[in-house]
Amino acid sequence: MRVRVEQATFCTGQTLKGRVVTDAGSRPVATIMMMVFFSGLALDIAVPAAVLSVMASLKWLVENWPATNDLSFDQKAETA
Repeated sequence: MRVRVEQATFCTGQTLKGRVVTDAGSRPVATIMMMVFFSGLALDIAVPAAVLSVMASLKWLVENWPATNDLSFDQKAETA
């Protein structure tokens, strides 16, 4: 019975000795720290994905850019 009471008080934000684990002053700080941490994780994924997308787009553009000697009327003249 005592163990269940201690578990219930711990889950409501108190330690087993009766002191509050988090007071009202530290909650905004903890929230800001979590926001910074998770936004850093999001940027850690988003920035490389954006860079790789730009690199792939530029590679495709360079490979498919028509060169000066690859015009359609030059190709027709060579095959005739």
